[in-house]
Amino acid sequence: MTDASNGAGTVGKALEVLDQVATFGRPARFSELLASSRFPKATLYRFIQTLTNEGMLAYDPDRQTYALGVRLVRLAHAAWEQSSLAPVARRHLEALSAEVGETVHLAQLDNAHVLYVDKVNAHTPLPMYSQAGKIGPAYCTGVGKVMLAYLEAEPLARAVAQQSFHVFTPQTLASAAELLSEIRVIRENGFGFDREEHEPGIICVALPILTPTGRLLGALSVTSSTSRTGLPALEKLAPRIREAATAISREAAQWRFPDTPSIPA
Repeated sequence: MTDASNGAGTVGKALEVLDQVATFGRPARFSELLASSRFPKATLYRFIQTLTNEGMLAYDPDRQTYALGVRLVRLAHAAWEQSSLAPVARRHLEALSAEVGETVHLAQLDNAHVLYVDKVNAHTPLPMYSQAGKIGPAYCTGVGKVMLAYLEAEPLARAVAQQSFHVFTPQTLASAAELLSEIRVIRENGFGFDREEHEPGIICVALPILTPTGRLLGALSVTSSTSRTGLPALEKLAPRIREAATAISREAAQWRFPDTPSIPA
């Protein structure tokens, strides 16, 4: 069976086109999409027309551009409420941020990368990359590394293989060997750091959010800057962050993250 006749293959290609449109961060012309697409012109056009007809993309006839459609907004809102930790975690993020006076992030893994699910800024916000809904690298962020550290061996191997190891700063981990070495330390300590690995001046301490049986749900971090504090001070916050992570895990289990699979009827 060919990809064209394979339903999963077709859906995967359509999702790839949506991802491509999203990466522009603005409405894009067909010529721009074609220039960066692996699909032939006719195939790409067919996918774009189908996605537009289904409301997943929106076409502006005046500018002749394509952008993500409002149907995706509805789906994203439903996913936020049904599949993310954000609804149960929000009050814990707000309480933690108010108590420590720093920015708090909530993240989950998305195809071996970090998805920032929610964020509560400090009273004096710091300019940084992370925003709710953004995807970030796992190998050079605190939340990313602690989530990788609590994966089982096979998922961890797959996730490490998907890391780009692009060097953002002099502190960035630049290889799988360096990452796996740090993962061993994180497992021993129960928490991890971002030591200006993704952005200069931005540091954090992060802890995993785990179910009672050790299944990974996400991660929580307190983030600051080297101009405001240091890693030793952030490390002292680890017990308080663990309290918040445990509370989130407990409420998630009671809400929509059952730890035992349902038995088919």
